[in-house]
Amino acid sequence: MPADAGHAETNKERWAPIEVTATGIPEVSPEWVKSAGSTARLVDVREMNEFVGELGRVPGSELVPLATVETALASADKRAPLVVICRSGGRSGRAALSLLHMGFEKVASMRGGMIAWNEKKLPAEHGLEHGARA
Repeated sequence: MPADAGHAETNKERWAPIEVTATGIPEVSPEWVKSAGSTARLVDVREMNEFVGELGRVPGSELVPLATVETALASADKRAPLVVICRSGGRSGRAALSLLHMGFEKVASMRGGMIAWNEKKLPAEHGLEHGARA
């Protein structure tokens, strides 16, 4: 089992129902993200045009493009729960692993990204409505 998978497993019961993929990526379901409310910081790693585009974004999420994640979150609280979101789960998975390597203790990727969020008909914000944090 990859080292990151074990690390994610240690936090499983403490903050979220995490499932670890075969490649060691800790994931939570879109349904959990919706029900968790403000339990975790929601970081969307897509680009601005995607964040405000047709798939929309999870309400309350903030934009931190993948290329800037390590720099933008370097001084963030590494003990605070953080869920990473993207279009389909690939970029957010890479970001989650990177954040684990940086010492973040409670991090997970949202399984399936915004595609899964929309397939489940969960509420999404679009455009720059509601003062999107970007």
